[in-house]
Amino acid sequence: MPLVAKLDELGTGAWMALTILGFVFWWPMGLALLAFTFWSGRMSCWNGRGMSRWQAKMERMRDRMDRGSGDWFGAPGSGNRAFDDYRAETLRRLEEEQREFKDFLERLRMAKDKAEFDQFMAERRGRSSADVHQPQQG
Repeated sequence: MPLVAKLDELGTGAWMALTILGFVFWWPMGLALLAFTFWSGRMSCWNGRGMSRWQAKMERMRDRMDRGSGDWFGAPGSGNRAFDDYRAETLRRLEEEQREFKDFLERLRMAKDKAEFDQFMAERRGRSSADVHQPQQG
C-alpha cells in the first residue's frame, strides 16, 4: 500500500485532510476513512503511540544523517565541516540527555510502583493481624 505509507509519512494531518475530502465528495467514503483511521491507530493523539511514532521518525532521520545524506530533510551537508561536526556533537549530546531522562522516568515509575506495593502489603498485613486478634462472634 504505497498510498497508505505516503500518508503515514506525511502524518496525521494528511489522514484528516483525506477523511474530510472523503466526506465532501461521498459521505460513505469519509465514514470509511474515519473508521480506518481510528481502528488502525493512526490518530496518535488518542492511542498512546504518539511518542513512539515520533521516536521512529527521529530514528529514520538519524539514520539518514549517519549515511551522510545531509541534514534532517535530506538536503546536502552545510559544506562547513566545523559546523557539521558541531551539529553532530549537539545531536549526540541531546540523544544522551534523552536517554538519561528516559532512565530517570523509568526509575521514578519503579519507585512509585514499589511504594504503592509496599503500602498495599502493609495494609494487608494490618488487616490480617486485626482479623486474628478479634474474637469470632457466633
